[in-house]
Parts: sequence; C-alpha cells; structure tokens
Amino acid sequence: MGTLDVRIIECEITIAATAGRTTGVYRLATTLLDHRAHPAFELVKLYHERWEVESAYFAIKKSMLGRRVLRARTTPGITQEVYALLTAYQLIRIAIADATDTIPGADPDRASFSIALQTARDQVIQAAGVIADTVVDLVGTIGRAVLDQPMPTRRLRLSPRAVKRPLSRYAHKSLRVDRRTYKATISIDILSTQTTSP
Repeated sequence: MGTLDVRIIECEITIAATAGRTTGVYRLATTLLDHRAHPAFELVKLYHERWEVESAYFAIKKSMLGRRVLRARTTPGITQEVYALLTAYQLIRIAIADATDTIPGADPDRASFSIALQTARDQVIQAAGVIADTVVDLVGTIGRAVLDQPMPTRRLRLSPRAVKRPLSRYAHKSLRVDRRTYKATISIDILSTQTTSP
C-alpha cells in the first residue's frame, strides 16, 4: 500500500511538582523530517498542545450550547446541527487567530473564546458590522474585543489522575482521592531522533 517516512523522536520528560516527581521516556512520531526546520526539542515542547482539543469540546458544549442537548430529533437534523456548531466554532476560532496574528508573539491561548462568542452574538443580534466596507478588517469587532481583554498566561499545572465521580457520592472521603492541582515544571531531554520508513 506504500510507505510513509516518519521521524521518531525519543525523549525523557520529567515533571516536577510539590506532589512529587515523575520521569518517563516517550517517543514522538512525526512526518516533519527536516531536523533543521523542525528541531526535536521544539516538537516535543509543542506536544502538550494536543490537549487543546479538550478546550474545544468544552467551548462547544458549555459556551456555545450552554450544556443544552441538541434540539433535532432525526439523524439528518442532528447532522445539520452538529455541522452548524462546528462551522460557527471554526469561524470564531479563525477570527481569534486573525486577531492574535496582528500582534507579533501573541499567544492565541490567551484569547478568550467566551468573549469572542459573546461579541459574535452581539454582532448578529444587532446586525452591526455585517456588511463590510471596501477595506477588509481582519481583526474586526470580535478581534478587538478579544485583544482588549486577554486572559492571563496559563501556568503549567497538573492534577493526579483520579476517578471524577465515585460510585457513591459519599465514597469520595473514604477513597482519599487527591483532587488538588499543583504548579509544575517540565524538563525535556532528547535521547535520539531517527527517520524510518514502515
């Protein structure tokens, strides 16, 4: 069926917090083969960004839907509603990305999805700024609202894995589950990097 060249980056990651220290060896497979253009250390540093997808699910479920269920009762209706939600989500994220791109070094993670969503809702309700002038403003009203109220820089924190909801609502005391979060630091050591073709 063909082959695909991948680069395997092996690294040792140590996470230190007041709750303890954990070290593990991890392998990252990537199709970014040029080690000069894409250094191993930079790719490993970006790996934690994969959890941002959880923030996307939260934004859709809580911010956009307000924890409501979908309204449609048929499969085509549900499909249409899901596509509409994903389209609206993507449009708001594009507005956020366009806004943060106007400031060198700006971190899109500091842009508030809730502020962008509320500003977009206001724009639709008021029908303000719907028809653009001849000059295209990439930042726009949504972007300006997001840039005016950045969220604080995210601190690296960790929380031990635990069952979120015990079988009994009274059992959490007897289980002695640590639900606190801890400030953490990460150190990364690249062990090896190699290109393979499966």
